[in-house]
Amino acid sequence: MHVTFILFLAWIGMMSWRGGNGMSSAVEDVLFICTLFACVVLHELGHALTARRYGIMTRDITLLPIGGIARLDRMPDDPKQELWVALAGPAVNVVIAALLFLVNGITTSLFSIGDPESIFTGSFVNRVAGVNLWLVVFNMLPAFPMDGGRVLRALLAIRIDYTRATRLAATIGQLMALGFGLIGLFGIPALGIQPHTMLVLIAVFVWLGAAQEAGMVQMRHSLSGIPVSRAMVTEFHTLRPEDTLSDAVELTLKGTQRDFPVMNGDQVAGVLRQSDMLATLAKQGPQVRVGDVMQTDFQVVQSSEMLDAAFRRLSECRCNTAPVSFQGRLVGMVTMDNIGEFLAIQGALGRPRRIS
Repeated sequence: MHVTFILFLAWIGMMSWRGGNGMSSAVEDVLFICTLFACVVLHELGHALTARRYGIMTRDITLLPIGGIARLDRMPDDPKQELWVALAGPAVNVVIAALLFLVNGITTSLFSIGDPESIFTGSFVNRVAGVNLWLVVFNMLPAFPMDGGRVLRALLAIRIDYTRATRLAATIGQLMALGFGLIGLFGIPALGIQPHTMLVLIAVFVWLGAAQEAGMVQMRHSLSGIPVSRAMVTEFHTLRPEDTLSDAVELTLKGTQRDFPVMNGDQVAGVLRQSDMLATLAKQGPQVRVGDVMQTDFQVVQSSEMLDAAFRRLSECRCNTAPVSFQGRLVGMVTMDNIGEFLAIQGALGRPRRIS
């Protein structure tokens, strides 16, 4: 639960109370938002449980004021699997709304489908049912990062190349974002639609989400077919577990290396990350042993692996550096930074990629 979500709840309660509706109304509004986000959690669990069926684990679900984010280890490689994972979340909201309609009576609840204002004026159950239906509508917009964008990409990827499908889906999403932005700024007077700041915010959110998704897929495509050995760092320093942080500081100041493999003989025992080194220096000083600070849960990449696989592994573990091994020997290091530099150089040279 992100701290901004707690602040959002406090803001909702304060605004309701200051609006002159009294404490009971403020409590009811906060309870409504909590119930809404419980539905969002169930939505994200729908994605997570469907992904687990295909062997993909979910690292966590974070609640933000704009909704929930389920962080999967990876997206499915099979477009049909991605389709089912994307549809699972909205399907949960459909089920919740249907159950609430049955509980409260269909005839008294269907007005929530076509009237967004009813979310703020109807009974508590009607409001929750109505907002679930609007969550379905919003999430199924064919634009990243909404579920509808992933559904569109999956349907396109069944027919065409995955990268091309992503670019096409991202373009459609950005065109939709442009439309939202224009309507949010100027409205549509002929239809009685007034300008609205929320549409502008949605437009920015969709535009950035589409650009980020297209960029990530394009990067993975650009890295495919290139072995790690072509991009790895081969000039680097190592440390031993018995070395101190003062030794690590000295090596850091002598060059540009940020993270250090920690060697126990010929074997990599861990990785000393710069962030861990700085945090420990501030709290305990430079005489702490490297072995007490190093990360022992780290990724080891084989020099024959492809860069796209290495990039995905670094992204999944949220680590910046991985030692590179060849026949059990440490032969290099691969980092997010040097992968980016490799791509920039390849782009500047404009040369075709070759496996070597």
